[in-house]
Amino acid sequence: MKAVANRTVEVKIQGRPYRIRAEGETDSATVNRAAALLDETMERVRLRAGTVDSVDIAVLAALNLANTLVAEREMKTGASVPDERVRAMLELIEAALAPGGVGPR
Repeated sequence: MKAVANRTVEVKIQGRPYRIRAEGETDSATVNRAAALLDETMERVRLRAGTVDSVDIAVLAALNLANTLVAEREMKTGASVPDERVRAMLELIEAALAPGGVGPR
């Protein structure tokens, strides 16, 4: 049985440092690329939604990335994934977070 190496990689997301545990074969470059993608997505969401609440931004960014992942999986497998439902949910959340929307504050 091969031992799994654990190490931490420090990344910055939205200006805040995070120490991410990289397990097994995951290299620091992969962790850094993932963190950069998340940071870029969060910045786009922040600019588009106009919100400054980091939790709202993180949730919307996660939904954007999940939507992309679902679409890519659907393309690879040909399976019918309810992509339109994900998009509709994202639109509802964005509307709720817009100024004057009805969302948690």
